Amino acid sequence: MPRIVDHEQRRRDIAAGFRRHVAQHGLAATTFARVASSAEVSVGQVQHYFADRDELLRFAYAEGLARTDARLRQVIDDGEAGRQPIRTILDLALRELLPLDAERSEEMTVALCLQVIALHEPGLAEVSAATERERHARVAAAVANGMHCGEVAADVDPALAASRILATTHGLAARMTRDPATRSEVDAVLPPVLATVFTGRCRHWD
Repeated sequence: MPRIVDHEQRRRDIAAGFRRHVAQHGLAATTFARVASSAEVSVGQVQHYFADRDELLRFAYAEGLARTDARLRQVIDDGEAGRQPIRTILDLALRELLPLDAERSEEMTVALCLQVIALHEPGLAEVSAATERERHARVAAAVANGMHCGEVAADVDPALAASRILATTHGLAARMTRDPATRSEVDAVLPPVLATVFTGRCRHWD
C-alpha cells in the first residue's frame, strides 16, 4: 500500500527545522538547503510545501506562536481546574513567554529575528500584531476577572495594567535571550510587578 503522508505534519516538521536552524545560525545563514538538512527532508520537499522563503517565514512564525499559545491555554486550564488564584495562573502563563528552557529559548530567538523582518514585511507584521493584540486582551481579561473576585482593586484600568505586565515580560524575555545568566532575575521582577496589580485575595478560593 502507498504510504499516507500527513502534509500538515510535514509542513510543521519543515517549520521546526527552520526554527532550529535560525536559532543556531541566524536568519541570514538560513537557506532552503540548510532548512532541508535541519528538518531531515529533501530540498525538493521544502520547495514543494513552500513556494518561497517568505511563505516559509510566515508559516514558521505563525506555527511557533501557535505552539506557545497552546501552552498558555494549558496553563490557564490547569490553573482554573486547580482553583488557583488568577495572579498565580497569570504568573505561570507569562513564564511560558520567557526563555526558561531549550524549547522556549529557541522560540524566543526565532521570534526576535522574525520581528525585525516584520517591520518591513506586511504578512509577518500582521501575524505579530494579531498575536500581540490577543495576548494583551487575555491579560486585560485576567485583570478584569481579578476585579470581580477581589484580587484587583476596582479603580485599576485593565488595559493599562496589561500593558505594564506585558512590557515587563517582553523586556525580561529579550534580556534573557541576550544573556541567559539573567534567568535568575525572573522571580525578583515578575511577581513584584504582578503584585502591584493583584493587591487583594480571591474571594472564591482563598
